[in-house]
Amino acid sequence: MAEDIEILIIQQKPHGLPVQGLLDALAGRIESATLSLAKTESEVDEQLPDATVVVGPTISAEQLDRAESLELFACSYAGTDHLPLAELAERGVTVTNAGGVHASNAAEQAIGGLLALTRDLFRARRQQSDGVWQNFQSGELAGGTVTVVGLGKIGAAIAERLHSFDVTIRGVRHSPGKGGPVEEVYGYDEFEQAIVDVDAVVLACPLTETTSNLVGRSAFEVVHPETILVNVARGGVVDTEALVHALRWNDIGGAVLDVTDPEPLPPEHPLWDFENVLITPHNAGYTPEYYERLADIIDENVQRARESGEWTGLQNQIVP
Repeated sequence: MAEDIEILIIQQKPHGLPVQGLLDALAGRIESATLSLAKTESEVDEQLPDATVVVGPTISAEQLDRAESLELFACSYAGTDHLPLAELAERGVTVTNAGGVHASNAAEQAIGGLLALTRDLFRARRQQSDGVWQNFQSGELAGGTVTVVGLGKIGAAIAERLHSFDVTIRGVRHSPGKGGPVEEVYGYDEFEQAIVDVDAVVLACPLTETTSNLVGRSAFEVVHPETILVNVARGGVVDTEALVHALRWNDIGGAVLDVTDPEPLPPEHPLWDFENVLITPHNAGYTPEYYERLADIIDENVQRARESGEWTGLQNQIVP
């Protein structure tokens, strides 16, 4: 492996963060590495042939043909299904993602929304707007049970933080044998069993063939009528029509939705009208620490590659 490494950062603005922040986060971290930033397509075309590492949201098959020295594509998103993975693998390019960058902020958003509905802070806000001092009843998490669906980095972060609220935590994941920071782990084929009589269901799973419309009419029939649904996963994990029906007929206690299907949610959609629904515009992924955490991953992986002499065995490696 050559000692000098050319790291090319491609223009990106995740959650509106200027790409200069990533350049600043990486500057000075990696010895004998040259950092460059390409903001336009012509700059990308010019600098791609010499780049050892490319950091960006995507790379096309056509760009890959020009990336003669490429060893690592460090995707700055957690999801990689939009990438030409087959072509990258064929070229022998290692691919990593930004998994875990969002873990703490997404966990905070999920729990914040859950607390807001549990303590009925919406009612408090409405009364404050109306200048009304009126005591009201609300719930609490302590002593309850929460099911976290998906125990990747975000789901695990949610579960770990929920322990502080003295709740029993169930988990759902593809491989229950892997366990997790929960008391019980279920497979997706046991999903409805996992959500019976729980106080909240928190979705933090990827959208796959298995999880598409996972929370549908039958799930809403199983849960307790006061159960709160929290979705920081993908909108398609929930059957939106079934959710609206459940809310209209008091089959659930409320919903915290950072993602929806469709997305963006049209202004005329009925979900906007429920007082027990909190909708945020796919904002759980925002963190001011985004670039620092992404830089941590890139720095770690360059060091591993230098020590081993190979671009493999890396943190968050997707390909090969």
